[in-house]
Amino acid sequence: MGNYHSNPVKHSLYDPLLIEKVRIGIVTSEWNREITEALFSGAFDTLIKAGISKQNIICTNVPGSFELTLGSQWLAKQDNIDAVIILGCVIQGETRHFEFICQAVSQGITQVSLKYDKPVIFGLLTPDTHQQALDRAGGKYGNKGEEAAATALKMIAGRDGK
Repeated sequence: MGNYHSNPVKHSLYDPLLIEKVRIGIVTSEWNREITEALFSGAFDTLIKAGISKQNIICTNVPGSFELTLGSQWLAKQDNIDAVIILGCVIQGETRHFEFICQAVSQGITQVSLKYDKPVIFGLLTPDTHQQALDRAGGKYGNKGEEAAATALKMIAGRDGK
């Protein structure tokens, strides 16, 4: 899936007049900061290139990936937020902790999305190694933060019938 979007921001779905009104929340985990900061940069830059103004990108950090669900809910419940992107990285370790965290986050953000009827985009990396995470945070497989931002924009456009 290395080059999922040849250019995620130059897409006919993004009407310049409508994009100015779009507000997107980004919730970023502080755990594995090197990775999550790269994911955040990719998502933020993609939204800016698409025409979202900086003041319409609401950013918050949470301590770890488990907290991404509640952080996404805090943003999703705001009427003026059109979509939320969660960004985190859980690297497989020697215990089953990895499985519990990943499952809780995926189920949690699905519930938030359905409860508030708005997209909550899954930008949680779940690699086996630190190198695999780097490869997906601006490395040889691109930046999954960029893909998450493009997905948020497409979901908003789909909601609006574009």
